[in-house]
Amino acid sequence: MKVCVIDDDDIYQFLLKKELNHTQMVDKVQVFTDGEKALNYFEDNKDNCDSLPDVIFLDINMPIMNGWQFLKHFRTIQPSIDKPITIYLVSSSFDDRDINKSREYAEVTDYIIKPVKRSNLINVLKEIN
Repeated sequence: MKVCVIDDDDIYQFLLKKELNHTQMVDKVQVFTDGEKALNYFEDNKDNCDSLPDVIFLDINMPIMNGWQFLKHFRTIQPSIDKPITIYLVSSSFDDRDINKSREYAEVTDYIIKPVKRSNLINVLKEIN
């Protein structure tokens, strides 16, 4: 399984990557520090499904392009991607407005509050398989 982490926090990236590798369910983890870099990657590789992830863990609050902006733009290119990609919003925000807004996006499977525990990751990855 291929996983994409879109988050600007270096420490969180490191910890999530470590936890994902410990699940022994992940073959590759790609990391992007903002939504724009990730979106550019998806646009450049939309015809190469092997290079695209099976799941995205997307932070909301990032510089340059935040998670909401990423979702808005990803929605426009997703129909041209011939691969199902599961998206989880991951945030430290407990704000009901963020949680409810995440439900407005059919592309978002669920909203996960940081920190993400290994047991949660295992459950999420099992659902995708």
